[in-house]
Amino acid sequence: MAKAYMKLPDDFLEKLSRLGNRTDEICEKMLKAGGEVVLSKAKSNLSSVVGQGTKYKTRSTGELESAIGLSDVRLDKNGNYNIKIGFAESRKDGSSNAKLANIIEYGKSGQVAKPFMKPAKNSSKAKCLEVMKATFDKEVDSI
Repeated sequence: MAKAYMKLPDDFLEKLSRLGNRTDEICEKMLKAGGEVVLSKAKSNLSSVVGQGTKYKTRSTGELESAIGLSDVRLDKNGNYNIKIGFAESRKDGSSNAKLANIIEYGKSGQVAKPFMKPAKNSSKAKCLEVMKATFDKEVDSI
């Protein structure tokens, strides 16, 4: 029977041993840091599309832009940590911020789509991963 041995780099093994029971806490910090990067891009994109290219004078109140934010970090049924970008409910007039954001993102009859979430996700992916890795390294080094 064949045997195989793997020798991992000492610095990697040291980092793993220092993580200990702080893994969950570090994962939450990483997700929050990455989420902030994407949230900032989504806010910027939303500000640039609201009220632009409309037939009529815009009725923007700024309510939608102030309602966008990050959820708390949650553990799903599969044991994965998740954080989401979404809209606080509801508006002063009783309508839904999520519905209004959906109309802006995908359009409707007589209104062209002005995507802001998907471009934010695509354009900030690399920066998000970079920030999450930096957060991880910073947390591990502080242990």
